[in-house]
Amino acid sequence: MAKKKSSQNRKEQKSEPRERPQDISPSEEDTASAQGEETDAPIRDSISFPIVGMGASAGGLEAFEIFFRHMPSDSGMAFVLVAHLDPTHVSILPELIQKHTKMSVLAVEDGVQVRPNTVHVIPPQKELNILNGVLYLLDQPQPRGANLPIDTFFRSLAQDQGNNAICIILSGTGSDGTLGLKAIKGELGMAMVQEEETAKYDGMPRNAIATRLADYILPVDKMPEELIKYVDHKASNVIAEIPVVEKELTNVLPKIFLLLRTQTGHDFSQYKRNTIYRRVERRMHVHQIDDISHYARYLRESKGEVEILFKELLIGVTNFFRDPQAFEMLKDLILSLFEDKPDEYTFRVWVPGCSTGEEAFSIAMLLQECMEERQRHFSIQIFATDLDEETIAMARLGRFPTSIAADVTPERLQRFFTSVEEAYEVKKSIRDMLVFAPQDLIKDPPFTKLDLLCCRNLLIYLNPELQQKILPIFHYSLKPDAILFLGSSESVGSTTDLFRLVDKKWKIYVRQPSSSVAHPILSFPTPPDSEQEDQPEISETLRRAEELSAFQMVETILQQTQAPPCAIIDAASNLVYTHGRTGRYLEPVVGRVSVNILDMARPGLKAELAAAIRQAATHRQEVIHKGLRVEENGGHLFLDLTVKPILEQSSLHGFLMVVFEETAIPTREEPGEPELVEGEQKSSDVDRLERELQYTRENLQTSIEELETSNEELKSTNEELQSTNEELQSTNEELETSKEELQSLNEESVTVNAELQSRIEELSATNDDIKNLFDSTAIATLFLDMELQIRRFTPQMKDIIPLSDIDIGRPIQHLASNLLNGDLSEYAAETLRTLERADLERSTRDGQRYRMQILPYRTATNVIDGVVITFVDITEQKKIEESLRESEDEHRVLAEKLQKSEERFQIVLSNSPLIIAHIDRDLRYTWIYNPHPDFDPASLLGKRDDELVVDEGTQQLVQLKQQVIETGARVQAEITFSLSGGGRTYEVVAEPLKDAAGAVIGATTVAFDITQRNRMEIELQEMHDALEQRMGEVTFELEQETVDRQQAESGLVQQREFLEQVVEAATEGITVSDEEGHYILYNRRMFEITGYTREEAERADFPTLLYPDPIYREKAAAAIAGALSGEDAINQQWEMACKGGRQRTVLISTRLIEHGKKKWLLGMVRDITDLRS
Repeated sequence: MAKKKSSQNRKEQKSEPRERPQDISPSEEDTASAQGEETDAPIRDSISFPIVGMGASAGGLEAFEIFFRHMPSDSGMAFVLVAHLDPTHVSILPELIQKHTKMSVLAVEDGVQVRPNTVHVIPPQKELNILNGVLYLLDQPQPRGANLPIDTFFRSLAQDQGNNAICIILSGTGSDGTLGLKAIKGELGMAMVQEEETAKYDGMPRNAIATRLADYILPVDKMPEELIKYVDHKASNVIAEIPVVEKELTNVLPKIFLLLRTQTGHDFSQYKRNTIYRRVERRMHVHQIDDISHYARYLRESKGEVEILFKELLIGVTNFFRDPQAFEMLKDLILSLFEDKPDEYTFRVWVPGCSTGEEAFSIAMLLQECMEERQRHFSIQIFATDLDEETIAMARLGRFPTSIAADVTPERLQRFFTSVEEAYEVKKSIRDMLVFAPQDLIKDPPFTKLDLLCCRNLLIYLNPELQQKILPIFHYSLKPDAILFLGSSESVGSTTDLFRLVDKKWKIYVRQPSSSVAHPILSFPTPPDSEQEDQPEISETLRRAEELSAFQMVETILQQTQAPPCAIIDAASNLVYTHGRTGRYLEPVVGRVSVNILDMARPGLKAELAAAIRQAATHRQEVIHKGLRVEENGGHLFLDLTVKPILEQSSLHGFLMVVFEETAIPTREEPGEPELVEGEQKSSDVDRLERELQYTRENLQTSIEELETSNEELKSTNEELQSTNEELQSTNEELETSKEELQSLNEESVTVNAELQSRIEELSATNDDIKNLFDSTAIATLFLDMELQIRRFTPQMKDIIPLSDIDIGRPIQHLASNLLNGDLSEYAAETLRTLERADLERSTRDGQRYRMQILPYRTATNVIDGVVITFVDITEQKKIEESLRESEDEHRVLAEKLQKSEERFQIVLSNSPLIIAHIDRDLRYTWIYNPHPDFDPASLLGKRDDELVVDEGTQQLVQLKQQVIETGARVQAEITFSLSGGGRTYEVVAEPLKDAAGAVIGATTVAFDITQRNRMEIELQEMHDALEQRMGEVTFELEQETVDRQQAESGLVQQREFLEQVVEAATEGITVSDEEGHYILYNRRMFEITGYTREEAERADFPTLLYPDPIYREKAAAAIAGALSGEDAINQQWEMACKGGRQRTVLISTRLIEHGKKKWLLGMVRDITDLRS
């Protein structure tokens, strides 16, 4: 089964996409001459990522937010948002969308390059176009309500990106975007539309869905997932190019043709294979199917997909007056054709592949303009045909979206259209010119005796063999010197002897007599067998077309024969044609003009004529009345009257022919009536019957005249109503124009309202934050305007100035403050003058101390609009500073003692053979001092002894350490190790390291090299007998020396432990760092204050962590550098950003320690955060 990525039940099935080979703007792959010559397609692969155009109007903001909330920021796509924005307001749409996506959201600037993973937003009062991936802005040409920015951009995107173009239509009113969607589908791009049910305003989605071109119809939150699937599958290039899979296509495409012909009855095998394959390939992308044979199998199993593919092959992409210059050239040719045509001439036009009728209606409007320009009147017959009955039904309605205003000039819109329910409807006078009918150009017979044949962008989709068959049929259908109007990418190929080129650019030809015998005999499509019951009946529209052609044939026959005077009437007894001199039998009606033959009959003829017409119409047989006596110019004439149906077997059902044939002697041949001899006496019964008949006729005539009078009055009333209706229609058009403007204004207002509502919510939240900040902050703050009037204040300000809400707006000079030696108005005025910050310390009458800061009040646009005065209570801080100063001497003395002890400790330790190390619970070194030269200290960290050397001494050391970890008790042993230079014996002492809870977290080991001592003991033992006396002395000395050394070692350890205990027990944080910033000492209290361990404090970014503000960090670095240089010791209050997001206030004091050329900086840190609170 075909590979499908969770898309089988996708809602795109309900979109019923459609396409039309008969009338489509040629895509890059299909643009070729009429004989199948391929042309080079434009290079469009300079953009390696998809560009998605998104259009929305009212309610679009919410849809945009939902879409980008679900769209990943690394999709690789670029998004261009086109919305209906108020031209009088600055749009904040980019800011609002930025809150819902990590992608960059930018307002479009002229000439900006489209970038992937970026959202580009159109600015107000601009139209957006794209060329080679670069966006260009143009001023909107029309006033509010007449612009279609979404259509404009979608069309530009289709031309620039071809089948890589993607469009999405979201919530909005009107029909903007519909024509742009058609253009993108014409280039084989992808279209996605929001579900009507989920759209806040469903006008734009509804009109887009009505085209039945959308590939996906989805809720907004489902669109990103399907969009990514489509783009990923298209980009994967799984489906090979046609030359690579030639054999597979040869086998699979005929199967697809068979499936289409079986279900739809239409054969696509004679269409260009590239054209078919590109559309099949697009359906495969939609379903994420990788192999065309798999798609053929899926097509066979899914009847719905066959119908969708059929519609895909019939996408109707057309518009009014496409290529206006071509229509101007065509107009000139039509005007020249009109010159030699008689009045009431029937001008016949055929538009095959008419799609939804835009081009056929364009031809009708053009012909109407030509007749008005020449001041002539012709009977216009336009036969518009198409393969798809659904599009024919749509075309017959003559109703189009308001977005056609982009293609039709305002003058033509006013003359030929009526605005109806958010749409434009072609006026009836134009619609009456056209006959729409379904027709298969390949199978059905053509229309003939044509003056114009418009077949644009159809031949490019047919293979050369079929083109050679159709072009001679076109030649046969046209009259001599008639016009053939083709698409700009088409030509007549090798049939140049049949058509003369008039305009090379727009491919306009004129029929010329064929002088070549090289063309095969015309092979017209044969009509279906009448005995086949499954063939549909001829439609009413085709019957009307045949009726017109048959009537012309009757006219020709009567003109070429010596027939007596006669008239042809329709089913309503109205004259449609007269032949010969009929004035002896018919005369014009007095009063309002009428073409009813009964009204025009002379006296003596009307009754018989009416009876004959009724009989002929009822029985469909010829009726003859002979010897009728008719009054004529004061005399009488006799004639034979014949009424008979004409062309009974044709579509002229109901038409009758009335023949007037004069006779010299009146005769009666009706059975049962005796011949009348002039001068013979009538019987009394006959006279009586004639008088009664005459009386009845007079009464009937009176009734008829009264009825005619009433009818005339009704007609007059009807004309008045029509006049009123026209006035109302004009008023309605004006109201519709106003409605469109108001609708556009409403859409813009909805968009602006949504933006402002979002901004109001932000401002409300910000105001709530500011209010809570003012209520909770311990800092007294006063806001003054440029006139030094109170604008706002925090509750703590009442401790300094007795303020209340009624004081807002009062000058600060009018209020007394609790400050000593200070005038706030003078300070504020000075700050406004200099625009510099002022930092002062002031006291109040009740003994409180404050740090006062005065800053200029700057707006978001950096405009000075007053001053801000803050008061920070530093009373407790000052008290603490005094206490700190008192204890500073104590700290200084203690620091000096610590320094001396540290120096002694360092000197002793550096000259001692001790090896000191720390290990963790896994016996891995975390710190080591003075290891044996065989080992590099850095290489030992993080390793165990048995990972470095494997021997007996190492195993004993590991066991000793393990015993300390397990028992938590001190262990001592002598261990001999094999090292360079021979074995070395160490006395090893290990003690456990515990945390604050008493849990063992590691161990400390001290190893003393006793190798030399052991050797000396052995030597002394050997010399014992010979030098006993001397040995005793030496032993005494050695023992004394050993005691001294042990005492020194013990004192050194005790001193070190004491110093460490003192430092660790200190209530202030204590650090000692060298000139490079490495910490030699970093006590427990320092860790408690900052939350950072000594190892973390050694990191390069430690100052950045403590002082995030770069200015503050520079000040701290400068102070430390000054302290190290000996210029000025630090004795300041600093703010630290401690680990876990805690903000701490500390007092820092430093002293410089120098020993030789080395310098260390002793720092004491006291946390005063709680004291300040």
